[in-house]
Amino acid sequence: MFCTLCHSKNLKNRSGSVRDNKDLEIFECLNCGLVFLSEDSHINNKFYENSNMHNLFDFTKWRNDTLNDDNRRFKFLENFLVNKKILDFGSGNGGFLNFSKNIAKSILAVELEKAIVPYYIKENIPLENNIDNIKTKFDLITSFHVIEHIKEPLDILEKLKNLLEDNGKLIIEVPNANDALLTIYENESFSHFTYWSCHLYLYTKHTLELLAKKAGLEVEFIKHIQRYPLSNHLYWLSKNKPGGHEKWGNFLDSKELNKAYENQLASIGATDTIIACLKKGNK
Repeated sequence: MFCTLCHSKNLKNRSGSVRDNKDLEIFECLNCGLVFLSEDSHINNKFYENSNMHNLFDFTKWRNDTLNDDNRRFKFLENFLVNKKILDFGSGNGGFLNFSKNIAKSILAVELEKAIVPYYIKENIPLENNIDNIKTKFDLITSFHVIEHIKEPLDILEKLKNLLEDNGKLIIEVPNANDALLTIYENESFSHFTYWSCHLYLYTKHTLELLAKKAGLEVEFIKHIQRYPLSNHLYWLSKNKPGGHEKWGNFLDSKELNKAYENQLASIGATDTIIACLKKGNK
């Protein structure tokens, strides 16, 4: 067993377990910090094509569940989107593109899950299920919480790089392996909840930057963001259960408090999420 990013054999087992497959182990590379699962043979394209993991019998609920993230991403990137050609790789329910299509020059989704096709047709979102079929280039390529699912992330980043216009940007958002609930609070219950067999890799600022450089991409910035508010963390620490933002958010959370908490976690690299802006490297 070795790290696929830096090829070191200096590994340790991370505390916790994979919630849906207790046979899998969780490793952390002591050289570069990459976190990865012991096996990836359970995941392939066919799995995602037919998984229906989001229960499309209730598409409205899925959209509502991702609405805050879709809106946050749209607002964050809005100035980049105007009159630009946009590709969203691993586009899920299409919520981000549904916002973006009103101001972009063109949009294109790449999504494997077959069950999503009727919803994309209804909302007039162009869809491709194979990145190798795409011949045009894009001003902005996004990929939100997808790269951690990919067996060969370096190959995918190289393909996405080749689809960028010369001045194009690639935006990648992934879970942070240094989430405070794991690394600072060391919440045991969370360590048996957060790891998932579909998340083959978990990245940090450092390992995402290493991956980008290997793919011939330059890092314009990597930003730490916190998707789940203070109420969620306090609930984990008190009750050892998820969903605290739904139960305690009404009296604990405020825009000012959550922003201050996000800033504090970001200062030590312990937010739950990281987002990177990448561009083609110098030839």
